[in-house]
Amino acid sequence: MCIGHLITGFHSGDPCSFSRNGSITLYITQGIFTTSDLVLVIFIIELIKALLLGFTVGISAALIPGPMMFATIGISLKKGWKTGLYVFSGHALAELGIFLLILLGAVSIIGKSMMSYIAIMGGMVMLLFGVVLMKSAKGAGTTDFAASASKLNLTSGPVSAGILTSVLNPTFVVWWLTAGSAIILQEHMAGMLAVIAFIAGHWIADLGFLVAVSSSFSRGKELISSRTHKRVLYICGGFMAIFGFWFLVNYNGFSAMT
Repeated sequence: MCIGHLITGFHSGDPCSFSRNGSITLYITQGIFTTSDLVLVIFIIELIKALLLGFTVGISAALIPGPMMFATIGISLKKGWKTGLYVFSGHALAELGIFLLILLGAVSIIGKSMMSYIAIMGGMVMLLFGVVLMKSAKGAGTTDFAASASKLNLTSGPVSAGILTSVLNPTFVVWWLTAGSAIILQEHMAGMLAVIAFIAGHWIADLGFLVAVSSSFSRGKELISSRTHKRVLYICGGFMAIFGFWFLVNYNGFSAMT
């Protein structure tokens, strides 16, 4: 009730808040918070949200078997657990270039109407991606990753493998041109720190997963059981579908915030 009053405006006589020197003070238990404190709390929550969103996007994409996963497994069978670090470095370089293009190019030329279109396209892609994730969960654990990866003739190093398996992957490009760019532009509205938090969360997921994969397969062990793999895919797919639906419902808000 008190928080609702604080959001909708100051209500005189409200025991939860009062005006002093042009600011609202909120009493919660024995503590006193001014509007500047509340703004700081909201900003921190926004950063945490961006970090978690980045992590969810990163781990969702990583769990789907693709060129980069197979390259990581194939090289780690020969070069050990550090393969994940090097593959991630190449992948991060490719993504950094895309992030800069989105921020430096798109932010300066995109208008209000275009932001709405990007939000709609991004929402549709995220919704579709979530459905695909949940569908792929049914067949999770049936692929022999080590056997498939060992058949690859990998002549490039792990860093170049990380770059090539990223930029030459159509799914990677389509994702960042649609849903990915919509997310980054949305976080940019909250400030560059929110963008950095999203990227940090995304890279934490990528790095952690790739190192876990290379460590696991270099020792000849399974990373996770098929049952756990399925559950994680269902959870990530559900989150991605929810995010996509939110983008579609709130597309008008994107144009209003530009």
